Amino acid sequence: MAQSQNDEETRCAAYLKAVGDPLRIRIVRALQVGALSVSDLAELLDQEIGVVSHHLRVLYHADIVQTRRDGKFIYYSLNEQFLDASRRKRNRVLDFGCCRLDVGQSPSD
Repeated sequence: MAQSQNDEETRCAAYLKAVGDPLRIRIVRALQVGALSVSDLAELLDQEIGVVSHHLRVLYHADIVQTRRDGKFIYYSLNEQFLDASRRKRNRVLDFGCCRLDVGQSPSD
């Protein structure tokens, strides 16, 4: 039992570490409206493509975002597994199981 609890705490800490950067929170908020490419996000957030790509990689490896390829473009979206079912329409809360994170409104709200 202690090992299982330790595994869950480690997993939860990894999720929180992944969203523990102001730009990554902005990326999550931007993805609330739907899938976006790296270049779309870079333009929306007024950031360099390389910077946004790095932060998306962190979110991807934490399984917070997922990808979909369309031709030469890769589109990123929030992993629906973490979206709170009661608020799925607005996608404002990420539910990691161990904790819930209210990321606020998307830039378009």
